[in-house]
Amino acid sequence: MHILFIGYGKTSRRVAKQLFEQGHQITTISQSPKTDEFATHLIQDVHQLNLTQIKPIDWVYVLLSPSQSSIEGYQQTYIDSVAPIVAALKQHPIQKIVVVSSTRVYGENKGERIDDASCIQPVDEQGRLLRQMEQLYQQAFPKQCIITRPTGIYGTSIARMIKLAESTRTYANIHWSNRIHIDDLARFLAHLIHVEHLKNLYIVSNNQPLPLHEIIQWFQQQLNLAELVLDSEVVSGKRIYATRMLETGFELEHADCFEDYLQMWEKI
Repeated sequence: MHILFIGYGKTSRRVAKQLFEQGHQITTISQSPKTDEFATHLIQDVHQLNLTQIKPIDWVYVLLSPSQSSIEGYQQTYIDSVAPIVAALKQHPIQKIVVVSSTRVYGENKGERIDDASCIQPVDEQGRLLRQMEQLYQQAFPKQCIITRPTGIYGTSIARMIKLAESTRTYANIHWSNRIHIDDLARFLAHLIHVEHLKNLYIVSNNQPLPLHEIIQWFQQQLNLAELVLDSEVVSGKRIYATRMLETGFELEHADCFEDYLQMWEKI
């Protein structure tokens, strides 16, 4: 198949390489030059996307990320790009379009359990914009659209966690956090090509929610720092489970984030 990636960052590159190795033809759209020899790279602004000069596209992955996390950044990246992308794709025989969104669309914040069947209740404008983006693609491609909602992506750097460990002396409450290793995310996105009966939505997570302060404490232990003090037993965040992901037969290779953090730690 001819597979198009709209947005070509760390996750896209991993997915594209896997699909190329499976025999698919890969074309990418990005705003800066790319050098991977397994793909044809086009430099375009997605807000003025032109796909008239390339061969028919079978599958599409949309993986965009804003340069800033402001409301304006989300609006420009996720909403303003939809119409030109849809217009450019309409002339192609799209079988599926996989849109990478975020679990930010779930607004729960008291430790609730979330899975693929949970209702969507965004509580901030960024979450509402992500949900609006999902709906726009679903309206444009009602039979072809697959929404994926990854939890926090990790696996490329531990610099942020080290900084948190060094600067955190107290933590306000028990805040549940969720994550997915970037390699597992990429493997699942590539795995979707082989799923016979696809659903229209998949959460992507390692199904191991953890209180964030416990992760920070682990890094403090590695750094021989005094461990933070938890100020209260108040619970925030949410516990997210990717039930449909596992139903496809997909198996995680990175279920334990501490094993991954240790491997990354040893490479420093």
